[in-house]
Amino acid sequence: MAAELQSMEIKIGHDLETAFDRAVALEQAAEALGDTVLALRAKLVQVDVQTRWGELSSVIPVMWQANQWAAENDCRPLLARSHLLMARAYRDLGDPASSLEHTVRSMEALDEHTPPRVRLTHLMRLADALGETGSVDAARERYRQAERLAATIDVERHVTTINNLAYAEYEAGRHDLAWEAVERMLAIGTAHGHEFDVLILDTVARVQIALGHHDEAVMTAQTALQMNDDQGLQQAAALPELLLTLAIAQRHLGTLPQAQESLERARLICEEHGFVRILVQVLQEQAELHAATGDHRRAFETYKAYHAAERELVSRQQEARARTRQAMFEAAEARREAELFREQARRDPLTGLRNRRYVDEHLPELLSTAAVTGSTVTVALVDLDHFKRINDTCSHDVGDQVLVAVAKMLDAVPDPTCTGLGFAARMGGEEFLIVLDGMSPAAAVARLEDLRASIAARSWAPLTGELPVTVSIGVTASHPHSTQGELIALADANLYTAKNKGRNRVCATSVTPFPERRRYRDAPRPGAG
Repeated sequence: MAAELQSMEIKIGHDLETAFDRAVALEQAAEALGDTVLALRAKLVQVDVQTRWGELSSVIPVMWQANQWAAENDCRPLLARSHLLMARAYRDLGDPASSLEHTVRSMEALDEHTPPRVRLTHLMRLADALGETGSVDAARERYRQAERLAATIDVERHVTTINNLAYAEYEAGRHDLAWEAVERMLAIGTAHGHEFDVLILDTVARVQIALGHHDEAVMTAQTALQMNDDQGLQQAAALPELLLTLAIAQRHLGTLPQAQESLERARLICEEHGFVRILVQVLQEQAELHAATGDHRRAFETYKAYHAAERELVSRQQEARARTRQAMFEAAEARREAELFREQARRDPLTGLRNRRYVDEHLPELLSTAAVTGSTVTVALVDLDHFKRINDTCSHDVGDQVLVAVAKMLDAVPDPTCTGLGFAARMGGEEFLIVLDGMSPAAAVARLEDLRASIAARSWAPLTGELPVTVSIGVTASHPHSTQGELIALADANLYTAKNKGRNRVCATSVTPFPERRRYRDAPRPGAG
C-alpha cells in the first residue's frame, strides 16, 4: 500500500478519475488497518486530483489539517508532502509568494531517508517556484541540481526536468536558452528511445513559436494532439493548453481558419471543465486572431472580454485565498477549542490539579515506560487530617480555600527540572494523588516528607483559627509488573496505616507481589491532628 501511494505521489498520471477512486479505496483500507499516516497520504492523493480539477478552496484546508497532524506527530514525509501540495495549490491561486514559502518548507522537511524520486519532485517544485517569483538565476541552479539527480534515476525524469527548465527559460524571455534545453532534452530522449508526452511536446512547440519556427511548431502541436486523442486524455487540462499553442502557431503561419477551429475547441473545453486560467489566455489569443483577420471591432470587443475575464480570474483567486485562509483560521480555532475542552475535562475545577480521568489516562503510560526503561514510579496518596472538622467549624468556603492552598503545595512536589513526567491530582474530596517519576523511591519519600512538614508548619490561623491543617501520606513504588490498581491499593493501605498511627506522617513501602512481605517505613512527627 505504501509503495503504491508513493508511486501515485510521484506521478499521478492522466486518468484522474481512476486515480481518485483508487486513492479513496486505499484510504479506507488504511483506516481499517488503523494506519493514520497511510490514510492521510491516500487523502492527499485525492486532494492532488481535486487540485488538478480546480477544486482549490475546498481542499487547501484538508492539506493544512494533514500538515498540522504531521507537525504534531513529527512525521516528516507527510509534512513534506502536505507542504508540496499547498505550494502547488497556492501557485494555481495566483499567490506565488505563498507557493514559494510552502515549497521551501517542503524541502526543509526532507531528510536522509527521503527516496531520490521524492526528493527530485520537491527540488523541481522549488526550481519552478523560484522561476515563478522572478528569481531566474536561483531557479537555474535548482534545475541543474534536479537534472543531476534525475540523471541517476531514469530517462523519463531526466527529460521532464529539462522540460521544466526549458519552459522556465521560455517564460523568462530567454528563448535561446530555452531552445538549448529543448535540443538537449530531445537528444537524451531520442538516444534512449523515450516517447515524449503531450506536455513536453507543448513546451517544444511554444519555444519553436518564440523562435519563429511556426511550421515546425504546428507539426509538433499536431503530433501531440494526435497522441492526446489516441490515449483518450480529452479530460486532462493539458488538452486546451495544447490547442491554444496550436492556434497561436497556426495564426503566425497564416492558416487563420484552422487557428479559429483550434481556438474554438480549446474555449469549449475550458468552459465545460472550468479551466478559467486557460480560458483567459484563449480570449487573449482570440482577440489577436480577430485582429489578424482584419475584424478590428470584434478584436476590440474580445480584448474587453479578455481584460474582464482576467480581472474576474484575479478576483476569484483573491476570493479563494480569502476563503482558504478563513477556513484555516476556523479549523485552527476549532482545534484550539477542542484542546481547551480536553484540558478542562482533565482538570479539577476547584484546585486546578489534574483529575481522576487524567490519572487513568497517564499513569498506565508512565508504568509501561518505566517497565521498559527499568525506572521506578512512586505513587503517593495524600489525605487532609480531620478535614470534616474544618468544614463543620469554619464553613465549606474555608474548607475550599484550604484545599486550594494545599493543592498548590502538592503541585510543586513533582520536580519540573527532572526528566520525569510526574504530576499531582485531586482524586475527590480531601484526597489527592502525587505521582513522581524520574527519581529514586528514597528521594521521592524525602520530598513527600518535606511536603508534609511544610503543610504542618504553615500558618493556617488566618483561615482555620486554632484548627491545624496536616496531611497523612501513603507511599509505594512500582516494580516492572505494577498496575495502576495495585499501586493505588498499596498506597491506600499505607495511608490507612499513617492514619492509624496518629496522622500527620508519611508511611511508605516498597512494592512486592506478596502483600505479607511489605516492610513499612514510618515517618512519624509530633502534633498529629
